This record gives sequence, C-alpha cells and structure tokens, in this order.
Amino acid sequence: MGGPGGRWSIARAAVLVTGLTTVSTLLGFARDVVVGAVFGAGAELDAWFVAQGVLNVVLGLMAWAMARSVTPVTSREAARERADGTGCRGHRGFEVSLTVTVVVLGLAAVVTGLLAEPVTALLAPGFDDAQTATAASLTRIVLVATVLVAGTDLLASLVQAHGRFTWSSLQGVPFNLVMIAAAGLLGPRYGISALAVGYVVGSAARLLMQVPPVRELARLRPRWDLRDPGFREIARLVPPMLVGNAVVNVNTLVDRAVGSTLEDGTITALSYGWRLVDLPETIVIAALLVPLYPALGASADDRPELRRLVNRGLSVVVTVLAPVCAVFVVAAGPLVATAFGHGAFDDGDVAATATAVAWYAPALLALGFRQVVVRASYALGDSRGPVVVAVLAMVVNVVGDIVLAPVLGLAGIAAATTASLVVAALLNAWLLHRRHAGLDARAATALVVRALVLAAAAGAAGLGAREALSELPSFVLAASCAAVVGGTYLLGLVVLRAPERLLVGETLRTLRRRR
Repeated sequence: MGGPGGRWSIARAAVLVTGLTTVSTLLGFARDVVVGAVFGAGAELDAWFVAQGVLNVVLGLMAWAMARSVTPVTSREAARERADGTGCRGHRGFEVSLTVTVVVLGLAAVVTGLLAEPVTALLAPGFDDAQTATAASLTRIVLVATVLVAGTDLLASLVQAHGRFTWSSLQGVPFNLVMIAAAGLLGPRYGISALAVGYVVGSAARLLMQVPPVRELARLRPRWDLRDPGFREIARLVPPMLVGNAVVNVNTLVDRAVGSTLEDGTITALSYGWRLVDLPETIVIAALLVPLYPALGASADDRPELRRLVNRGLSVVVTVLAPVCAVFVVAAGPLVATAFGHGAFDDGDVAATATAVAWYAPALLALGFRQVVVRASYALGDSRGPVVVAVLAMVVNVVGDIVLAPVLGLAGIAAATTASLVVAALLNAWLLHRRHAGLDARAATALVVRALVLAAAAGAAGLGAREALSELPSFVLAASCAAVVGGTYLLGLVVLRAPERLLVGETLRTLRRRR
C-alpha cells in the first residue's frame, strides 16, 4: 500500500470507515442517552459499569491482544497474495489463533462467573452488599458475551487485513439498536438486568455482521496446531500487547474502585464524561487507524514510507482533536446538558459529568497521538517499548487517583487519567523516534506546538462567547462555542500558513474521488 496509490487507498478507506463508524458511534451515543434517561447516575448504573469492567478484564486477557497481533501478520500475508496475483490462500495461523482464543476465553468466563461476587467486591470496595450483589449478577450475564466479542474482533481483523472495512465498521449498528431497545423498552419493567441481556444479544448480532465478508474470503475451520509458523509469529506479539491492554484495563478498574468510595453516581459521571470526550476519537481516530494499521504493517520494511504514514496520521489527529479539546473545556456544561440532561439524569448528574469532561479533555489529544505512534511501533514488531511505557503510565494514574481523589474528588480521578495519557504519548513518541527512526521528531514537535498555541487562543475566544451568550439554551450555547473555537482555530492555521490547513481540501478531493 505504499506510494501514491497506497496513500489514496488509505485516504479513501479512512473516509469510508469514518462515515460508517460515525453512524455506529452516533447510535452508541443515543444508547448512552437512553440509558442515562432511564436509570440516571446512581447506584444501579454504577454497578452496571463495574460489571462491564469485569468483562473487559476477561477480554483483556487475550481477545484484544490477539486481534491486534493478528493484524500485521495477516496484512503481510494478504499483501503477498495481492503481489502474486492470487486469491486468499487461507491463513492457518489465524485459524489457530481464533481457536485458541475462543477456548481460553470461554474457560476464563466460566471461572470468572463462579467468582463474580468476590471479584466485584475487590473491584468496587466502596459498594454496599446490595450493590455488590447487583454487580455480580450483571457480571454473570455479560460474561456470556465474552466469546462473541472475541470472535467478532478477530474476524474483523482478518477482513481488514484484506482491505475490506464496510462490515466491520457497521458492526456497532445492530449492537446499539439492541441496547437502545433493551434500555428504553425493557429497562423500566425489568430494571438494570435488561442492559446485561441486551449486551449479550447485541454482541451476537455484531458477530453475525462479520459472516458475509469472511465467507467471501475463506472457509475457516478450527485448528489446534500450536507449532504453526504463522501462529507462533502471532503468539510472540501477544504477551506484550496483552500486558499493554491489561494496563489500560487496570487504570479503568482503579478509577472505578476509587470512585466507588465517593458518592453514588461518581462512576457513572466518570464513564459518561469519558464517553463524551472519547466520541471524536472513536469517529475520527479509530476510523483512521483501521486502514492505517494494516498499511503500517505492510510498510514495515520501507522506513521513509512508514515515517510518511506516521506523520500524515499525526497531522490528521492533532488538527482535528486540538480544537475539539478546547471546545470540551470551554463548553463542558452545555454539552453534557444537551447530551445527557434528560429524564432521570438530573442537574447534579450533569454538573458532575461536566466536571469529568473538562478534566478529561486534554487526554483526548494525548490519546489520539499515542494511538498512532504505538500502532507504528507494533507494525515494526516492537511491542516491548509500548508496554514499558504503559506500565509507567499506569503508575502515574494509580498514584494520581490515590493522591488527588481525596482532595479533588471526581476531578482528581479524571486529572490522573489525563496525566497518565500525556506521559504515555510523549514517551512512546520518543521511543519510536530513537529506536526506529519512525517519526520525524522536528515536524511532530512543530505540529503539536502550533496546535497547543492555536487551541489556547481558540479556547479564549470560546470563553468570551460563552460568557456573552450564557442566557441561550444549552444546545445553542454549545454550538455557538464550538463554532467560535473551530473558526478561530482554522483562521489561525491560515494566518500561520500551517501545512495542516491543506487537510480539509485534500479530504474534500478524496470524497469527490469516491463519487
């Protein structure tokens, strides 16, 4: 996928995936709004998020790590097949990986279900007995989805390695429709358990979305050949990726454990605050990485091309996310009120969630930057460096939670998360530059400095607009602040003649090429 043709292939795929992911993500956002309106930010929803955290720990043991380890290996195999002019000859290593993952995670889910109550008590020490029992019951239900989610992630990785992104980008649509129905129609009658059942049914629907493209590519079958060369290459990538993902899950679990010792609704406010902040990252950055990651893997032996891809990805990430971060800081209250201030989600819930959003906002830029440089390291076969950095970032987060939460409460937990992600982004970029010459450090530094200066100026303009228009309804006020911040930022790019100003025109040209 190198060269101009590869570049435009990635660009067109990114536009396609962004459009499809936006549909899924907006439905996910609607799901959160419905759930918040039905249940409010309280003890029940806190228990639900803890149950999801237990599921993520089980999935984090292998599913995410295996899916990411499969991508560079299968991408290279698919690239060789394209170069030879042959169709897909099958991926034996992938078949072994899928079989091993399903078996191991199935067993892990059974064991975790048997130990659900002590596990929940450990992860949420501030819960009372009734809340612990509720979280344990929800955990046992959602663990049924473990194998379904793992299978979906692995099959999506296989399809994406062959340059097909449509079905995997749409998988969130049926899941979110099921969850909206479960919350809105069944939640008032059956309570919080409706969410857990909806999660399982929705996960099955996600898996079914991967069947059509997989059937077009190859006929998969179970394999248990642990000596297969392809599987052994994949398996070598798994441990460091597993540790890296486990660190992310540990951060979330620690946040929620500390949050459980604060007032009811803290875990929900943190979760909803992060989901709002993470929304643009999901739409733009995750969508960019879907086609970028296989391209990085295919360009691992062409260092100039890899640097070009990395710098291109960072330009998109920073240019899009910097002004968005400023909007989140300036208009946190109006944004949360517009998004979640409905039904049982009262003014107190809005205020707590807005506090989380404001403190989480800088983490969005750091997260997007980190995503690109870490994927480049993985594509180069270096997963040890990112893991070491992830452990250091985890220490920053845990210490920050313990030190800041008693002083700042919810804001302290969010601030600790932001600090840990900033540390991770900086250290991973340094490693990619020093170890692999995979990053143009001077260009990246100039890019970030310009973005921070312009974001500060745009944020100041947005604050002025917020004060001047404070009497407007929340939606109008949020939109006005966003328009002022975005316009100021774009004007700054033009005045500085920054290279990033050309991204908008190039995106429009890419869209026209798709027509």
